Amino acid sequence: MFDIKEIPFSRYGSFITISPNHHEDGERPLYLRNIRNGDNEFGEVFRIDLVHEGNPLPYQALLSPTLLRLESAEGFAEFCITETRVLQIRSHCTGIRLTGITGAYDYAVPVENERWEVNHSRQEMRYMLTSIKGNLVVDAPFIEQRCEKIIVDFLPDPLSGEMEGVIEEFTTVYQQRSYAAFSEGHNLVKKEYKSWLENTLEIPEQYLRGKEMASYITWSCVVPPEGMLTRPAMYMSKNWMTNIWSWDHCFNALALAKHNPNLAWDQFMIFFDLQDRSGMLPDFVNNRSALWNFTKPPIHGWTLSRMWEQNDFVTEEKLKEVYQPLEKWTKWWLTFQDSDQDGIPQYNHGNDSGWDNSTIFHKGTPVESPDLSSFLVLQMEVLAEIACKLGKNDDARKWMDESQALLDRMLDHFWNGERFVAKRSGTHEIIESDSLVLYVPLILGNRLPPEILNKLAEDIKTKGFLTEFGLATEQPDSPFYREDGYWRGPIWAPTTMLLTDGLLSSGNKDLAFEVAEKFCSMAAKSGMAENYNALTGEGLRDPAFTWTSSVFLILGHLLAAEETR
Repeated sequence: MFDIKEIPFSRYGSFITISPNHHEDGERPLYLRNIRNGDNEFGEVFRIDLVHEGNPLPYQALLSPTLLRLESAEGFAEFCITETRVLQIRSHCTGIRLTGITGAYDYAVPVENERWEVNHSRQEMRYMLTSIKGNLVVDAPFIEQRCEKIIVDFLPDPLSGEMEGVIEEFTTVYQQRSYAAFSEGHNLVKKEYKSWLENTLEIPEQYLRGKEMASYITWSCVVPPEGMLTRPAMYMSKNWMTNIWSWDHCFNALALAKHNPNLAWDQFMIFFDLQDRSGMLPDFVNNRSALWNFTKPPIHGWTLSRMWEQNDFVTEEKLKEVYQPLEKWTKWWLTFQDSDQDGIPQYNHGNDSGWDNSTIFHKGTPVESPDLSSFLVLQMEVLAEIACKLGKNDDARKWMDESQALLDRMLDHFWNGERFVAKRSGTHEIIESDSLVLYVPLILGNRLPPEILNKLAEDIKTKGFLTEFGLATEQPDSPFYREDGYWRGPIWAPTTMLLTDGLLSSGNKDLAFEVAEKFCSMAAKSGMAENYNALTGEGLRDPAFTWTSSVFLILGHLLAAEETR
């Protein structure tokens, strides 16, 4: 069982979600939500209550991957999203009241006996409400252009005490149909989820509870192709981070690559489907829109190399599909993100780095940071490898030469003999920072001189980054450190993944496994949160995040593989 206050109830391929609003004070009622259209609003359609003899009942919510059960002293109600657009409900000795969260033009109309349509214009969705067993009672007085209220009661049959009903979302015309019994629909969803769980990465037994949580979060956060979404997309969360961002998707793709390669490829390629002519990728996308004010760092070459290591599904056909988009993405950074023309690409905003408020940006932008050059060194190397496999030998040589040239410039520009530093573009003023982002060049592994690799690993151990729970994103003794400071202290899954991979690539195996073990132990205990307090391990911000779940599974699988050696 999971906590509905932390983890929403949903399912694979659906925008239908049930959860409380985290921004409410005091009472935390549940809402039926439509999580389309981005994270600017919560998407409430109906408030959900249990009722008995017309009065709301207190209840306890019990959440499993395929069923939400509300228990009260008078009886219970159960919810199952049996199809991606169909929510089926049943109850015993209690009714279910849906109170519409309405706007300017929302209304409800009777369609036929025991069936009503609710047109929720605020959420741009229609809902067909059907009573299968029991009674449907609707209070929806129409005033001028809308119903002043919409209150729907699914009530049990007075003799049997049983109720079954259906809520189906649609956009234009409802297609007449019948529905399977609740139990039959629920059994089908259970089979589907069981298959997903069985294909989730194997991890050590001590993290089993964490695996169950991570598996459910990743399964339930996938939404279908719709609008701007060209492929099935794993959202970051169905709490309120209801988009995908253009580096988050890479970590989710990595966790799927071994056992669910087609979905992994969809996660990886979805942003390239949206790529601008210039080569830029949008910052995020949802079914309605993409945001172009920012972007995210070019970790895609690194991701692709880690994906094709897992199995042979990255075929020549797929390499042809990705080569030109990856090339354009690389050239965008080299061409349009180097305003002083010194051959060192820059970030124009912290959001572009993924480390939104990192201390490398505390003196303003643009900023030249060694992590960006490191990602591009790897990405050009991957382009060379793809070009070679596709018979583009001249391209392969060109990309290898450019990769080596950028690596040489990077070492000369950022390494001060003791550490990597960030600099202001143009003036090359050194930015004083104790951010973990300056250690991301570890992902270059043995491409770096041994003395640099050793110094980076030693600093991670001795400079306070490695706490009891994992890698803090800012040294805890830094004046900028904040316990809930986003990228100024908390532990994050993606940075943990990148640094663990870098430590392994550079031969620091023991330290890599120590970092992985700390992170997995923390996440299994504190949940799959957006980030964590580096000194207590407490989960922070959004409590049900997919890239955290994916990194937990990847690192847990790494530890499991090590155990079997």
